[in-house]
Amino acid sequence: MEKQNQRNVLLVTIAIFVATFMTAIEGTIVSTAMPTIISNLHGMRLMNWVFSIYLLTNAMMTPIYGKMADRIGRKPIFIFGLVLFVIGSTLCGLSNHMETLIISRAIQGIGAGAIMPVSFTIIADIYPIEKRAKVLGFNGSAWGIASIIAPLLGGFIVDKLTWHWIFFINVPIGIITIGLICYCLHEEKRSSKAPVDYWGSLWLMLALLGLLYGFQLLGETNASYGLMALVLIGAVVAFGLFMRTEKRAEDPIIALDLFKNRTFVVQNAVAALVSGFLIGFEVYMPMWMQGILGLKASMGGFVVTPSSIMWIFASLWAGQLLVKHAPRTILTGSLLILLVGSFILALVPQSTPFWFFLVVAAGLGVGFGSIITTTTVTAQSVAGDDKVGVATSFNTLSRTLGQTLMVSIYGIIVNIQLAKGIANDPRLGSNMLNKLINPETAVELPKALLPVLRHILYNGLHHIYFASIILIIIALGINWLDHKKKA
Repeated sequence: MEKQNQRNVLLVTIAIFVATFMTAIEGTIVSTAMPTIISNLHGMRLMNWVFSIYLLTNAMMTPIYGKMADRIGRKPIFIFGLVLFVIGSTLCGLSNHMETLIISRAIQGIGAGAIMPVSFTIIADIYPIEKRAKVLGFNGSAWGIASIIAPLLGGFIVDKLTWHWIFFINVPIGIITIGLICYCLHEEKRSSKAPVDYWGSLWLMLALLGLLYGFQLLGETNASYGLMALVLIGAVVAFGLFMRTEKRAEDPIIALDLFKNRTFVVQNAVAALVSGFLIGFEVYMPMWMQGILGLKASMGGFVVTPSSIMWIFASLWAGQLLVKHAPRTILTGSLLILLVGSFILALVPQSTPFWFFLVVAAGLGVGFGSIITTTTVTAQSVAGDDKVGVATSFNTLSRTLGQTLMVSIYGIIVNIQLAKGIANDPRLGSNMLNKLINPETAVELPKALLPVLRHILYNGLHHIYFASIILIIIALGINWLDHKKKA
């Protein structure tokens, strides 16, 4: 990487933050506008695919972009991803059928797949290790900020303009970001005479597509188990063919040598497990606030805000610790913080006040921020300069797989517990719980049934955090297999 002057480093960092924020906000802002989109395009039965296809194509392309960033450079791959994201956003805004919107979201997801892993790789290139964790934490805060701003921005755009503008707004922002990267990011030209591993890329994409789609089917209430088994078997076969191809490839899409490095494997396994707990916290805490405490949706979203704020400070702290301490030591302390937090969430009584959850969220933010930053920086450092892109993209993929799998498992746990609670009382129905979770519709429920329904929901959500305790204990065990002294 060519030496960057301080002004260019600052502008590239801002561009990376804007790009990350733009992709982070996309999921939540679409959720806000979805009722209007369904009404306009008459696509209730296809609604889930608007979200799923974006996540599937995003995750599927992540390792491919990581490898290409190592082969031909970060700049062209990052720009290519941004251009595709802008094109996909434009097509989404122009869509007049649900099917067209889904195809456009797939294009958007393919573009977004380059942005997070290549962002982290560029940060690794332009910042020394002692500053890298701080910048990664700042960049990661884009996700927390997006989760707060997206519902407000989405509601404003839908009310004052039309739903199309939640996609069109990405176009000028994306073009400005592309301009900043083109003008300010300078790097040496990379080239490789080895042939591109097309077959390896194909088998890997098919394996990930099958695995992620299989996880999604696992979490659906009316899933076809035959289809799920077929999809997962197909994923296993594709993964087997991928491994066979990689052993023979001159320049494999993912160097299998990386998996001989115990530290690399441990860091990514911990990142996947912790990301699984993270998604359980971010998805189900707002549901707790709204369904059990009866708070408004805005307050439900606000409960995770302290976690996002403390994430930034924890990343700075992790950067300082990595210079002096082994990753295993840092992760042990951070995982113990998460273990205490998960125990608290699993055991707190139903009457626990809102402010207490803000304190717990702040503590969890310290754990999440230090772990995700430490695992990212360590995975990059052990891979070597020629494999930073691949290592970063695999770390991103590990976190995605952890979240995808655990969302499905959490969904099954909650559905089983809620079904048991409803079955024990003939006065209740599953639709009542749907109403309970939304404070605006909860007022329609008979007042006499509210305590019963809230207790059933409380019981279901508690089991989420009992499962999270198991995740963190497993992560602690895996972490102790590591032996690396410093990042």
